[in-house]
Amino acid sequence: MLSTLSRKMLMCLTGLFLSFFLLIHFLGNLQLFLPPEQAHLQFNTYSHFLSGNILIKMVSYVLYASIILHALDGLVITLKNKKSGGDYQSERRGRASKWYSRNMGILGTLILIFLVIHFQNFWYVYKFGSPPLDDNGNKDLYILVVTVFKEWWYVIIYVVSMGALCYHLIHGIHSAARTLGLYHPKFVKWFKTAGIVYSVIISIGFALMPVYVFFTAH
Repeated sequence: MLSTLSRKMLMCLTGLFLSFFLLIHFLGNLQLFLPPEQAHLQFNTYSHFLSGNILIKMVSYVLYASIILHALDGLVITLKNKKSGGDYQSERRGRASKWYSRNMGILGTLILIFLVIHFQNFWYVYKFGSPPLDDNGNKDLYILVVTVFKEWWYVIIYVVSMGALCYHLIHGIHSAARTLGLYHPKFVKWFKTAGIVYSVIISIGFALMPVYVFFTAH
């Protein structure tokens, strides 16, 4: 059985890895904001490069493991805190804690549900389904993305989920800094500001992608 400190450290390390992956995923997906024809060409070139890269495949296994471990660890921590009558972040109760700090379990569950839907619509279809093909017979991930993002209900789910992600990241980065002992009084304001800026940029950027594609792509 893992100790409380070990669980916090596991939550911290998997969370930081997932945050780093989000940044890389975000930078790659910025190509969706290009004019449709250019986006179509560049996004598919980028996708084919990733799918054929052995190093990327190895990193993807770390990604899957991190998602599972982060979710399970969060579930255990949440259940243990509820059983003991505490909050997710028991040292910050009442008015001193933010509502998202007290509801990380709910936010995490919303994000996990979104990930299941997201993986089913993109990863599963691309890997095991029948994705659209381009003129050369290659899998056309851009058209797959456009097809999914043209569904208004999915756009709404995506935007709402990015809102949950934003608050989850803000609290998560804050907690990770404390767990790693980086939350020195001299740097507390910097860490807090950096965490908020990162969380807002990533979440708003991702939320705008399906909205942009919904209104511009053909």
